[in-house]
Amino acid sequence: ERWLSVLPAMWQSLLCVLTGNEPLSILPLNSLPEENLGRAHYKLCDRLKLEKKQRRMCRRDPGVAETLREAITMSALECQYQFRFERWNCTLEGRHRANILKRGFKETAFLYAISSAGLTHAMAKACSAGRMERCTCDEAPDLENRKAWQWGGCGDNLKYANKFVKDFLGKRSNKDLRARVDMHNTNVGMKVIKAGVETTCKCHGVSGSCTVQTCWRQLLPFHEIGKQLKQRYETSVKVGSSTNEQPQPLPGLNDQIPRTMDLLHIEDSPSFCRPSKYSSGTAARKCYKDKNCEAICCGRGHNTQSREVTRPCQCQVRWCCYVECKQCTQREEVYTCKG
Repeated sequence: ERWLSVLPAMWQSLLCVLTGNEPLSILPLNSLPEENLGRAHYKLCDRLKLEKKQRRMCRRDPGVAETLREAITMSALECQYQFRFERWNCTLEGRHRANILKRGFKETAFLYAISSAGLTHAMAKACSAGRMERCTCDEAPDLENRKAWQWGGCGDNLKYANKFVKDFLGKRSNKDLRARVDMHNTNVGMKVIKAGVETTCKCHGVSGSCTVQTCWRQLLPFHEIGKQLKQRYETSVKVGSSTNEQPQPLPGLNDQIPRTMDLLHIEDSPSFCRPSKYSSGTAARKCYKDKNCEAICCGRGHNTQSREVTRPCQCQVRWCCYVECKQCTQREEVYTCKG
């Protein structure tokens, strides 16, 4: 529930990553008058601070606006889930959002990767779900043993999704190291999606003899994508060098950016322990004793509070058709970082 309360700020942060612009406030589709729902995507596209080409791509297919919103929401929640035990817990509110995105931290690298991965994943799924006018199921012409497999099901259309995302993001400047690193991390997000494609088959035949198989390609669940990108965040490679104020002379265009699936960053991250222009610090943050309190609280120690909580328990399914639960009350301890 707390995640949902910060989605507007995360929306703006991740949309800024995808478009390269500072976005306007978001107009949810379900807030529009019923008579305007037919053109709701026009209104949402126009409220986003998109570039001219991006706005045209958004408006030409009614499914794009909703898919864009779904992608950003999914990426925001996944980012917060992956960093829920970290000092930086992926809350980008107010000035913190802009300041993080202006720098070349590991956290910035993750945001670029999770944003492009989210849009690619959401678009491929939207195609296979029939929510888009310009794409349908993946036809997978490159599957081997075509004679033995009867193509069926409805595969996630990664080919269309990759093309859309590349067109949507467009060609960015590569005149400096930071721009090239951002584009590299964006591409890593898309490549992780591609590497996770799985072929799913279903057998047909007498008594399950599997004389014919129906096969289709599916993407990994986005939670698994987030997990893989978090692992790449942990092993992010530092390239180039800079100080807090003045970048050092940059290498040539063909230098310093290795061909790798690693995330890249160009400067060390702040500690995120105390309030700064990058985060609100960790004071009063909830932590888990014997798991992450020492790390999150930065050696300041933690407070312990005891409280009563009431939760559903001993639930049973009753005919027909509801679940009946008792209410159980218990005491639990809550740990928060000292200031």
